[in-house]
Amino acid sequence: MTLDEFVTAFAEEFDETPAEQFKADTVYKELDEWGSLTALSIVALTMENFGKKITGADLRACNTIEDLFNLIQTK
Repeated sequence: MTLDEFVTAFAEEFDETPAEQFKADTVYKELDEWGSLTALSIVALTMENFGKKITGADLRACNTIEDLFNLIQTK
């Protein structure tokens, strides 16, 4: 999965936030819709698409979608 594909998949986990708001440099924790349920969806997305487990600490350690993508790549 490329970074662009990851950004698209990440955006699909949000119901109300317009897709055009999602870029590699989007600070996802600042999105109004970001919360614990969305975080769990991202954890599931990561396991499903990469076969890698990320934690809440991983999500808190990252700022942008690209940061998270890069972290997943190193796990």
